[in-house]
Amino acid sequence: MEVLMLLEVDRLKRSLPLEPSASEIMQGQVGIIGIGLLGKALSDCLACAGFEIYGYDIAQTESGAFHLFPSASAVFEQCDTVLLSLPNSNIATSVIDDVIDVIAARHCILDTTTGDPEQIEALGVRLAKKGASYLEANVAGSSVQMRERKAVLLLGGEADVVAAQEPLFSTLAKKRFHVGGVGAGSRFKLVHNLILGLNRAALAEGLNLAEALGFEAKRALEILKQTPATSGVMETKGLKMAARNYEPPQARLAQHHKDVRLILELAAKWEAKTPLSAAHRELLARAEELGFASADNAAIIEAYRAKG
Repeated sequence: MEVLMLLEVDRLKRSLPLEPSASEIMQGQVGIIGIGLLGKALSDCLACAGFEIYGYDIAQTESGAFHLFPSASAVFEQCDTVLLSLPNSNIATSVIDDVIDVIAARHCILDTTTGDPEQIEALGVRLAKKGASYLEANVAGSSVQMRERKAVLLLGGEADVVAAQEPLFSTLAKKRFHVGGVGAGSRFKLVHNLILGLNRAALAEGLNLAEALGFEAKRALEILKQTPATSGVMETKGLKMAARNYEPPQARLAQHHKDVRLILELAAKWEAKTPLSAAHRELLARAEELGFASADNAAIIEAYRAKG
């Protein structure tokens, strides 16, 4: 098993082109709870940089470049620093419920979950009572961008705790922004996701119109990329939409649908107008009805292509 893990780490080092410099690398143990698309990318980046990774996921059966533990509690018992990479803040809260008796002042929990800011704040208060540190480390970018160190970290929490975790954060991302206390990371991530998601929806709407008017989608993309209409979303999602190729997903459509629901709830609370996001939610719901919940979020274009 040990030999297989060393081979996997060596493979990752060869496959990650933007490996951190020696000054950014810090040896150490890091736990990860939740090894989905993003969690796997996080563990790969850290393993490549020399961190020893201890992971747990309810559905995970293969360890890859990290030690797979049988429970979240076992990870917290082993590691002082633990990353959470979970689908939503309800699940993050449930995980903390399960491990609360193990958590102590030595622990620093870094939460990458895009969740309800109020739930995130409540977690911060609860963990502070145990003497533990808690930071939001929201990821602006896909699992692919995380592997390439092109994602951006949006950090929420105490400045001194952020500074203490800088060696780990600098390993994961070249760009990092401390946006405020606990809760601020989730709020800013939802602002980011609103804009990014509407960019995808606008691209999908435009390509669908191009197809309806008789233009071939791939050719339309070639032209649009040379105009002021071009965008990062066009680069990452355009060909997926044109080719109707949504596997393997970089980020799942259902996950963004969850984010849009959170955006609308937050906007309603703060009386911010979000009519485009309301329409976006309907498109995402339609795409899920069509069977694209687990597909890449570029599949939103199928809501436009569907008849009726």
